[in-house]
Amino acid sequence: MIVTFRSKAYADIMMFGDIAVRLLKLMGHSGTVPSALLAEDVPAALERLKAAVAANKAAEEAADDVRKDSDAEGEDDEKSDEHSVALAHRALPLIELLAASATAQCDVMWDQ
Repeated sequence: MIVTFRSKAYADIMMFGDIAVRLLKLMGHSGTVPSALLAEDVPAALERLKAAVAANKAAEEAADDVRKDSDAEGEDDEKSDEHSVALAHRALPLIELLAASATAQCDVMWDQ
């Protein structure tokens, strides 16, 4: 599933459904697709998303430090070769859309 976020203040953004629902839940929304945020709810959702992304980034950095320490001790970790996109990078377009929508006082909608 692909989720498209729309706002009059910003270009449409498309995301894979699992990531979009995760970000919606971090914003304090139920994760329902399709749905919307009213203009007056956008600033609070933006702040919740920014806080959740910052907390997730700190947790990922701590996990990386632990993984590096275990690698230095000679332990093999199969996941050390995997590359994944950090949540902060995935959330950036949505954060920008929400910020533009908050400034312009526009509703934000999303659907499949």
